Amino acid sequence: MPATLDDPKEYQRIFHWAETQKDGAVPSFATRKNDPYEYQSGFDNSFASEAVPGTIPQGQNSPRSVRFGLYAEQMTASAFVAPRHLNKKAWLYRARPAVAHQGFTDLPDNKDTESNFLPLNPRVHVSPTQLAWLPFDIPTDGKVDFVSGLKTIAGSGDPTLREGLAVHTFLANASMDKTATVNSDGDYLIVPQQGALDIQTEFGMLFVQPGEICVIQRGQRFKVGLPDGPSRGYILEIWGSNFQLPELGPLGANGLANARDFLHPVAKYEIKQEPWQIIYKLGGKFFKSTQNHSPFDVVAWHGNYVPYKYDLTKFVNVGSISVDHIDPSIFCVLTAPSRDPSAPLADFLIFSPRWDVASHTYRPPYYHRNAASELMGLIYGEYGGRSDSFQPGGVSFECGFVPHGVAYEEFKAASEAPPPEMRISKDAVAFMMESSRPFTITDWAWTSGKKHEHEPKMWDNLVDNFSKHKDEVDRILAEGVKKIGLANGK
Repeated sequence: MPATLDDPKEYQRIFHWAETQKDGAVPSFATRKNDPYEYQSGFDNSFASEAVPGTIPQGQNSPRSVRFGLYAEQMTASAFVAPRHLNKKAWLYRARPAVAHQGFTDLPDNKDTESNFLPLNPRVHVSPTQLAWLPFDIPTDGKVDFVSGLKTIAGSGDPTLREGLAVHTFLANASMDKTATVNSDGDYLIVPQQGALDIQTEFGMLFVQPGEICVIQRGQRFKVGLPDGPSRGYILEIWGSNFQLPELGPLGANGLANARDFLHPVAKYEIKQEPWQIIYKLGGKFFKSTQNHSPFDVVAWHGNYVPYKYDLTKFVNVGSISVDHIDPSIFCVLTAPSRDPSAPLADFLIFSPRWDVASHTYRPPYYHRNAASELMGLIYGEYGGRSDSFQPGGVSFECGFVPHGVAYEEFKAASEAPPPEMRISKDAVAFMMESSRPFTITDWAWTSGKKHEHEPKMWDNLVDNFSKHKDEVDRILAEGVKKIGLANGK
């Protein structure tokens, strides 16, 4: 049995996962002590798992007869002829194939979700204004599960175009009951912020707590339980791409999110004869199919198209040990490529506890304008450089090429005082979901009572220090002209 946590914030108060290993004084372990499940480690590997040993056929995938009378079913997520390193598939050996269902019916549109983010859609809004939202409220009336609690904040593109993304929040107070869901549009990167998620998938179980993330890929059925009660979190959904680890370049073979720290489920089947419903999302619309057996009847499986989770406390931060700040790409956990090799479709970055030791360096983030659309959230703790209104469960948004930077008081203090050696983001983890594509904001987020704007008056007192040096500058320029004149007279 998994242990219970004496302190619910135990893992929020550590600097890094390495602290749990007690300098080798205890046997090493890969999961939090209250995680009830076993996992397989690695990223983008070919995995195999059997709930009953000896089930997976060897030397072939689809024999004339699978052991125990199981059905072989292949899930293919790429073109059959995709290059080997891009080919995504899994073989499932199950009591009944997924085709055993009773047809599809339309479900009413969820007016709080959106999939078409083209500006011609009257339900989305374009704005250069720096926006933010206070934490969204979890409903207390009625039963609201993970699917019915989806709310879309922003996005770009359209899933039917096979390139784009959406950012959602989920606000749930009930576990999914005899209901599974499947996203036929794209991959979900799920970030719980309040309350753990007990996720049942066709491949096995994932226990995902605040401070961890998971990825459920396109076409994979899953069901979300709420073992801690009401839950809130974020979702980055991508269309036409899959998440991968960013390249490390001069870092070499190790650092950032290491491949071995990604955990995949082991097979666990459920054989139940009872009514189930499967909620499909396709083109942003929702549909329902029914069946008289559990969709989680997979006894064994193998392949490389498998859901996974990652503990953000294992992220290995890197940075400057001399001067200046390295670009924020050093905080990238996962990236999803686009058709443009120089601009990713989506990046998921985190800002977690780390040391800053750069000398002779302006400590806050430098003033900048960049091409990326940025949507930022806070999982837990306090994030320096933001106002008190930036709270766990809230969101801030900045579109591409909108200027960023701190108020003058912080600029002045950071410019005058030598930067100390200091810990950044103590007991806090913030994240950023960014894209090379411009975001539009949904009606639900635009009209939310939680929305507020970053007050531009905070920059009104950014004084012109240069003009204070006018006499000195004029003298330097005059001397330069004089020297040029003498040189030309020779």
